[in-house]
Amino acid sequence: MKNKNFNYQLLFRRASFVIYDVASVLAASFLAISMRYEFEFDMIPDYFLETIIRFLPFNIIFTIIIFYIFRLYHSLWAFAGESELQNVIVACFMASAINGIGLFAVKVQERAVPNSYYFTYCFLLITLIFASRFSYRFMRSFKHKKQNKKNAIRVMIIGAGEAGNAIIKEIVNSNFSTMSIACIIDDDPKKWGSYIQGIRVAGGRDKILECVDVYNVDEIFVAIPSASKKVISEILDVCKETECKLRSLPGIYQLVNGEVNVSQLRDVEVEDLLGREPIRVDLDSILGYVSGKVVMVTGGGGSIGSELCRQIAQHKPKKLILVDIYENNAYDVQQELLYKHPDLDLVVLIASVRNTNRMNTIFETYKPQIVYHAAAHKHVPLMETSPNEAIKNNVFGTWKTAQAAAYYGTEKFVMISTDKAVNPTNIMGASKRICEMIVQTFNRHYDTEFVAVRFGNVLGSNGSVIPLFKKQIAQGGPVTVTHPDIIRYFMTIPEAVSLVLQAGAYAKGGEIFVLDMGEPVKILDLAKNLIRLSGYKVDEDIQIEFTGLRPGEKLYEELLMEEEGLQDTANKMIHIGKPIEIDEMEFFRQLHNLKEESKNESADIRQLIKEIVPTYQIKNDANKVN
Repeated sequence: MKNKNFNYQLLFRRASFVIYDVASVLAASFLAISMRYEFEFDMIPDYFLETIIRFLPFNIIFTIIIFYIFRLYHSLWAFAGESELQNVIVACFMASAINGIGLFAVKVQERAVPNSYYFTYCFLLITLIFASRFSYRFMRSFKHKKQNKKNAIRVMIIGAGEAGNAIIKEIVNSNFSTMSIACIIDDDPKKWGSYIQGIRVAGGRDKILECVDVYNVDEIFVAIPSASKKVISEILDVCKETECKLRSLPGIYQLVNGEVNVSQLRDVEVEDLLGREPIRVDLDSILGYVSGKVVMVTGGGGSIGSELCRQIAQHKPKKLILVDIYENNAYDVQQELLYKHPDLDLVVLIASVRNTNRMNTIFETYKPQIVYHAAAHKHVPLMETSPNEAIKNNVFGTWKTAQAAAYYGTEKFVMISTDKAVNPTNIMGASKRICEMIVQTFNRHYDTEFVAVRFGNVLGSNGSVIPLFKKQIAQGGPVTVTHPDIIRYFMTIPEAVSLVLQAGAYAKGGEIFVLDMGEPVKILDLAKNLIRLSGYKVDEDIQIEFTGLRPGEKLYEELLMEEEGLQDTANKMIHIGKPIEIDEMEFFRQLHNLKEESKNESADIRQLIKEIVPTYQIKNDANKVN
């Protein structure tokens, strides 16, 4: 029965190589002796030819066996590299050595062949075998380069180092690439005018705009994985003036691990334009207080809460308790943590921080020693239309969780707050300000160390503006910005969480820790940069529309109230706001009224909040839906 899986094409290719190699041995044998006598065939002694012919069958057999051992019939020569070249040379040397020994063994007279014959034969054999094995690759590469010139996507590579070379090599040699390399840019003057795989290094970053125009560049690949964020930012500031789509290599570890290829290129993110190095915290020394402790994270399925769980899990807590009301997020984080930390004692609980009995039961059962309270309603416009829900969840969810922590002997309670709590103009910010007041008040009456950590917008978090912009760009626009002058502070999720953990280590009780978010960023600039980096023209391909400030939104956020003052910590990125003195009896009376009114779905809840938080500014356009 005919074997349908038998590869006749492979058999034919290998047979062709064997036939070619037999011919190469014959050609090398007779050319070597002919060249010795300058192709004067009448001058060649008969006994030399007789010796060569006598050993020729054995020479062919031994050569084929050696070539087989060195896999010269198995390699994919279309992708041959240094290893295959080494195999060709070593195999030919060994075959030539055996040929020399054999000629000596079957010699007719005292001399088997002239001394020069051995070296000439070896050289000719290597040349002929090399030509057969590598000619296809050269022809294929030439054909691909010719085709590349007709391809639609013309690419500029920034970086003439190892990473850039690896990217160029893959694009040039790949049959599946739809790109052609137009030019290379590098800041090293020594490389200017030189060539990498036939592609010219056109100059430094000052030539980017000129080369984009001259070479009709469509995309720019930034292949400098070892460069600092500042250098990358400076280069991208130039690139974003072009209309090219940008991609970059994530980091130098790809280069070290040999993983640099086109698939590792990613679209340039707006984070790359923030122009600063990632904030790094020595968590190994700071998180000693987490190791061996029972730690609970409320809102553990959210953006901040899940990252808290990830970083805590790395430092061997005795038990990690994840509490969240939303089961899908909690399940996803649970599976991730169990996969990465199979030895972690993880408890995942579905619970609402608004449920007094449920929270008391959890604290009584597990007795957490450290609590990170991240559970909260955070979406500003939605909380403006549902203010009573914001109060129930944020204010009294914090109250009930903090009360359970105090009653069941929690050592440290860290509440996640926001810059919107400073001079709030929205319900969410005002509710968080009340939460700060609650934890500061509780700290005066219980042994638990109650603190709050305040920071601004987090890139990539749920509700962040960046995912919204990306989605709008993918849909063809428009990109919506509320106001041309609106600015925000930005930090990545891991940065913010690492600082939260460090602030928790510094906590002595009663502090409001304020994270240094760096320089504020204009949202309009973020939108424009993201459009440009996606390869589109602002207001031509993708429009920007101004929709007006949303209910409760303000142009800029403050991180610190004036009356709080500011104290430094050992980490220059973390500051302490001094506690504000409040009338506790009046505060508790106001909270009682607020609780009753929110239960009754009061339409005047904002006025009660204003009494508790005098800096809260009620907007006239606030939606009255509760």
